[in-house]
Amino acid sequence: MVKSAAVERWFASTKPPSEAALRRVRELILGADPSMRERIQYGITFSSTKSGDFAAFVRYSESGVNLRLMRGRRLHGRYPHLEGATVKRMRIADEREASARAAELRSMVKEWCALGDAATARATKRAAAPMRGGSALGISSHRPVHKPSLSPRRPLR
Repeated sequence: MVKSAAVERWFASTKPPSEAALRRVRELILGADPSMRERIQYGITFSSTKSGDFAAFVRYSESGVNLRLMRGRRLHGRYPHLEGATVKRMRIADEREASARAAELRSMVKEWCALGDAATARATKRAAAPMRGGSALGISSHRPVHKPSLSPRRPLR
């Protein structure tokens, strides 16, 4: 599990009221998959992989944890504590509740990472596959290409 020094500095300078719960959720997210990373952006902490942002702690100055999932609608697993129709989020009251939801959080992270792995595999497969009816430049092989004739009947000028 890779923890960011910048996020540690954020905790030290921000001193959120539910720091223990935030740290527990952070630990669960980062520990769920080795590809998860964290950073500070726009004054909040983000958890992400190479394929994109997973979630961010929002409204951290209030008590409890409000975890906003960036593209939560992509998750299709059964997550009973995931709220919202368009923007998905999970609210967690305290460290004890975070620990109680550990399996659900880990499952969400693993599904998110698998979505990114699947997209990467598809892109790699597409790049390696031969192009049908064309080249990598998008030039179709069945388009007529004008080439001057060098037939002996026509003198070259």
